[in-house]
Parts: sequence; C-alpha cells; structure tokens
Amino acid sequence: MPKMKTDRGAAARFKITGTGKLMRRKPFKSHLLEKKSSVRTRRLGREAEVAPSDRRNVRRILGI
Repeated sequence: MPKMKTDRGAAARFKITGTGKLMRRKPFKSHLLEKKSSVRTRRLGREAEVAPSDRRNVRRILGI
C-alpha cells in the first residue's frame, strides 16, 4: 500500500502549532471590508483553532 499523499489545498489552509493544535484562518476577511467595523476585521485577522468535530478529518487530509 503506498503512502497517503498530503492534500496540498489543506496544507495551505491549516497549520500545526508546536503543541499539536490545528489552526485555521477565519472567513469573511477577503473583500467587502469597508462596511465591516475595525474591531470586526481585526478579530477576523486572528487564527482560530479547528473545532474538535473537524480535527479527525483535517488530520486525515493532512496525512498526519
């Protein structure tokens, strides 16, 4: 059985921290920013942890 390849789209979207947490970017920060408040856009800039229910699938497509 060959090794499972990493999904390159997933590799670009998810990052693993030193402690093993899976991090993702938040949506809604790409366009139409003029109407969004500064506080909202600032919060959208932060990374978020992947939800516990999604961790298994994300790890699988990352090949971990």
